[in-house]
Order: sequence, then C-alpha cells, then structure tokens
Amino acid sequence: MSEQLDYTKLIEQSDYQKKMAAEKSVELIEDGMIIGLGSGSTVYWMLKRLGERVKEGLIVKGIPSSKRTAGWADEFGIPLTGFHEPMQLDLAIDGADEIDGDLNLIKGGGGSLVREKIVNAAANRLIIIADKSKMVSHLGESALPVEVLPFGWEITAKHISQLGCVTTLRKKKKEVFISDNGNYILDCQFDHIANPKSLHESLKLLVGVVETGLFIGMTNQVIIGENESIKIIYS
Repeated sequence: MSEQLDYTKLIEQSDYQKKMAAEKSVELIEDGMIIGLGSGSTVYWMLKRLGERVKEGLIVKGIPSSKRTAGWADEFGIPLTGFHEPMQLDLAIDGADEIDGDLNLIKGGGGSLVREKIVNAAANRLIIIADKSKMVSHLGESALPVEVLPFGWEITAKHISQLGCVTTLRKKKKEVFISDNGNYILDCQFDHIANPKSLHESLKLLVGVVETGLFIGMTNQVIIGENESIKIIYS
C-alpha cells in the first residue's frame, strides 16, 4: 500500500513541476502578442493559465502546432489564427522530450514535430517549459522521432538505420500512427547522439525523410520546474 502511495505522489510531483514551469512562462506573454502554441502535457498547463488571462482581458492570438493543441485552446477560450495573418510570431512556448546542456532538444514524442518546428522557427523567441526530468547530459537517451513519407518507408528506415540506430515504426493501439500531416513516424534509438547538428543534417539528406525531432540552436530560454522552485536557463 505504501509503495502505491509513493508512486502516486511521484506522479503528482511531476505534474506540479510541469504546472509551475508552464504558469511561469505565461508571465512573459504581453498584450497584443501572437503566440506559437506548442504541444504536450506541459503545454496543457500553459494553455490553461493563458486561457485564464484571456478571460481577465489579455488580448492575444495563438497558432497551434497540433490538432490536440488547437482543441485545448478552443476549450480554454484562446483565440487562434494562422500564418495567413502574421509572418512572424512574437513568442513560441513549447515542451520537449529531452534538453541538453546547449539547449538542443529532442521533440516529437507526441508526433507533432514538423508543425512544432514550423511554428517555433517562425517565432522571435522560443521558450521551452519542462519538469527537471527532461534535462539530460546528452541527447539520445530516448528514441529520436523522424517523420517520413508513408510511400517506401521501409527503404527510408533502412537508410536511417545505417546511421547507427534501431528504427521502429510508431504504432498506436496496434495501428500505424499517422501524424497530423498524414505521415509515418520512425522512432530511432541511438546509443549516443554525439553531434546533434551533424545527425540532423545527415537525416535530412535522406530521400523520404520529412523532418527530424532534433531542434538545434532554436531555444532562447528554458523554464524548468525543479522540486518546489523554478530554474531558468538562457542560451
């Protein structure tokens, strides 16, 4: 019984750290901004708090990086727009699966890496929010998501594996996972990603690869929920 209680407490602590980081990031949003809205469980808490500020009178518009994020934004009353209106975003706030010491990221655990990268690249500033478990000494402890075209994905997977990883076609409930863009995702497990920039460039050169989950040199600020406090890291 005590083990179960400890496990529950651990889950609640992780959520609390995410919530702290997320709510801190909303303090950086100013009236009139156009915001890139990332994806993932930590972003949920950011959207919830942002929705509260919108109800209090804050005027903003958001561009969501996934259908799920768009649904949350609608639920919380956050006005949305698209790239037909702004060509540059004031700020993007997103989560991450891994963050290294140089603030390079692995993203795409939820399958939205392409749209996330488009939104984040269009922002003047990218802020990453996460709990402390996402900080790593080097990228690659978890599998690297790579979005690929469905046609000939087997050949693409073979070429990716020659870069030194084991590739697994992502599935959900025994069915092939389809991204918001209608593509497949290969989860690629490397022993160690020594040079994220070089690996990203090598992957992008392969025919059939749409985008990688390596976000290199994009992050301006990381907000980490750590125990009972907030840690902020600048690039």
